[in-house]
Amino acid sequence: MRESIGFIWLRRVVLTLLAAFVVLPLYVIVSTSLKPLGDVRGLFTWVPSVLTVEPYIDIWRTVPLLQYFTNSLIVTTASTVLSVAIAILAAYAMARLHFRGRRAFGLVVLSTQMFPGILFLLPLFLIFTQVQRAVGLQLNGSFLGLIITYMTFTLPFSIWMLSGYFQAIPHELEEAAMIDGTGRVGALVRVIIPVAKPGIIAVAVFCFISAWGEVLFASVLTNNATRTLPIGLQAYASSTTVLWNELMAASIVVSLPVLIGFALVQRHLVTGLAAGGVK
Repeated sequence: MRESIGFIWLRRVVLTLLAAFVVLPLYVIVSTSLKPLGDVRGLFTWVPSVLTVEPYIDIWRTVPLLQYFTNSLIVTTASTVLSVAIAILAAYAMARLHFRGRRAFGLVVLSTQMFPGILFLLPLFLIFTQVQRAVGLQLNGSFLGLIITYMTFTLPFSIWMLSGYFQAIPHELEEAAMIDGTGRVGALVRVIIPVAKPGIIAVAVFCFISAWGEVLFASVLTNNATRTLPIGLQAYASSTTVLWNELMAASIVVSLPVLIGFALVQRHLVTGLAAGGVK
């Protein structure tokens, strides 16, 4: 069916508006990060009168950005690795094993995605406080507490995604490996995981992004020593002024790990999401 001229132009206009909606804020962020603070505080101009890279140098001196970066990397990497590792085992059990309560377990995992994160903030804080009183293990303000907290929302999604992905893998592959003498665990490691690699990578990317940019839990469950990047960026604003150029520069630097990760695993990510049924 041939498209009409009117439809073609309408599509061009809509796509142009959508592109402008995405590109213009990015341009403002980049251009602001390259302006001196005096120009930023003045009347906004689309074209900077002076370009400088000093904000990208000053961001490391104004606040301990490297410490926040390291904290985020530790917490995000640990929660991602643990979530994916546990999810692989749980999802494989849901997809291949038949046990009592299997359906109820799947419903519980899926139902956790229905509630906003703020509902879990106070219960987690109280649980961490009670654990510290009972056994002396400090979870509030520690990396361990934040890792456990992030896993409360990354792990259920990972199990749900991977269970659907594992179910789409033909049983014959696994049965052939078991006929050759490989046990169920061996079949999982040698057959299922390599075949499910795109889905596992897609889930890992989701876990990493969710933990990397999380603000709500980190604002309550961290202290000066364990503060993460999303909370650390607030230090560029004080009661008297906001260092907008440094804030924009830091935002760009903070976004680089996610952008690089997307670029490296884009092919696997698209394949994994498509196979997992995410539209």
